[in-house]
Amino acid sequence: QLQAYGGGLVQPGGSLTLSCEASKVTFDYYTIGWFRQTPEKGREAVGVACMSSDDGQTYYQGSAKGRFTISRDSGNNIYYLQMNNLQAEDTAIYYCGLKTTWALKCYDMDIWGQGTQVTVSS
Repeated sequence: QLQAYGGGLVQPGGSLTLSCEASKVTFDYYTIGWFRQTPEKGREAVGVACMSSDDGQTYYQGSAKGRFTISRDSGNNIYYLQMNNLQAEDTAIYYCGLKTTWALKCYDMDIWGQGTQVTVSS
């Protein structure tokens, strides 16, 4: 139900925008978020950035604050992650996940999309 794309290779300091299509999602209330996975840490338990479908409330992990922005195209139900000032430590596979919930919850997702690789390197 989730289609993630938009990853790629970017130089340090560069920007990238990821997209997560949730057009087939039929739940009324949910949180959609982006999660990182690296060989060293596995998939992080708490998302980098999440948004509530109901009121658009957002959450950002500390490392993402000020650099990443989650937004959505409500008409097409696409969620974006705009990533600026990317650094080598942002290199990871990025997954979008969905949790059926009234409240904004950026963990323990119920549905996962496929990952998209983001590589930050000069």
